[in-house]
Amino acid sequence: MRDNAAAPTFIGLDIGTSAVRCVVGTRDASDPTLISVIGHGSSPNQGMRKGVVMHIDDAAEAIVQAITEAERISGVQIHQATVNVNGAHVAGINSRGVIAISGVDHEITIDDRERVEEAATIVKLPPNREIVQVFAKNYRLDGQDNLKDPVGMRGVRLEVDCHIVTAASPNVRNLNLSLEKAQVRPRHHTVSALAAAEAVLDRKQKEAGTCVLDIGAGTTNLSVIEDGEIQHVAVIPMGGTHITNDLAIGLKTDLDVAEAVKVKHARLGDDGDKPVRVVVDEHAHNFSGGEVNMIVEARVEELLEFVDKELQRIHRARKLPGGVVIVGGTAALPGLAEFARDRLQLPARIGKVRGLAGLADTVDTPSFAAAAGLMLLDILLTPYHNDYAVTHDLAGGNLPAMLGHILGKLKP
Repeated sequence: MRDNAAAPTFIGLDIGTSAVRCVVGTRDASDPTLISVIGHGSSPNQGMRKGVVMHIDDAAEAIVQAITEAERISGVQIHQATVNVNGAHVAGINSRGVIAISGVDHEITIDDRERVEEAATIVKLPPNREIVQVFAKNYRLDGQDNLKDPVGMRGVRLEVDCHIVTAASPNVRNLNLSLEKAQVRPRHHTVSALAAAEAVLDRKQKEAGTCVLDIGAGTTNLSVIEDGEIQHVAVIPMGGTHITNDLAIGLKTDLDVAEAVKVKHARLGDDGDKPVRVVVDEHAHNFSGGEVNMIVEARVEELLEFVDKELQRIHRARKLPGGVVIVGGTAALPGLAEFARDRLQLPARIGKVRGLAGLADTVDTPSFAAAAGLMLLDILLTPYHNDYAVTHDLAGGNLPAMLGHILGKLKP
């Protein structure tokens, strides 16, 4: 095994509905701003439903298998990681914090900035919910709006608008129990779409305004980033498994046959009616291609309607110059980008992990975007490893696609 003290390593652990994926990264010895992927692992997950842990032992076993594979490839022992929180129970709310600046010269300090962000977190939540993450969107000083960082300025009244991500405490607790059984400590929690954004967006897209859709098996994670800041986070309880279920019902066939049809023959925007033939367990099954595509399109259209409603909630429907970037296992569905472009009336593309070296070609698929992004966030949110930069330097772009301190405070 490698000596972690000599070469700090960073771990992203994406615990998804159908699979657990792990990515191990480290800084390049010759160029500390270059991040190299040195290990990865994946394993089927039978312990979750719609992003929520239902069987702790099964989820823990999937985590162990994914981590064991990543350890074997990287030569690194994994004991902690930055982990995603998933499921429809994840929700975002807006809040505002206000404080008075009482210093002699009224100069804003880092302590003042942290104090006003803390004031924004004083919100009334049900007893079964907890704050996962807080994003400072913009600051206001004595009426002057849209300040990115007030530190060093002078004033009397400091305000901040925040987006607060909350989750159901029992679900977070079950996730942590699975990690505990797998002997992995969560260094930070975050949401999948934010992690994916870190891996696939560049700074220009973050400034212009972009929606990231992480379409997994049981859920679709959505995040909107504009002016370099998190504007909205949501989780839609719908994903690739729903397409498979619809095919099984519509084609009157078994689930494994429906999955094979989806993976091999489903295509959005295809008006043809070619026969579809799949062989499962040495038995051939024949279906109408037109019927297959009609079923798939109906479910994807419903999903995109929910996405559009989320964008309407924040008045960003058809108003994001960066468009929609799609990642996750379901992003492999042919024609999805064009279909999303037509339905959402926005530019759309399939996301690709960018800015990494080493074994990056093994994790550059859309299904690994969240895990790769979690690894990048593990670097950003572990300041004692960042001896070459502070968070404000990261915001300037020393690491690929980093959001800086505005990224938010994550719950350890």
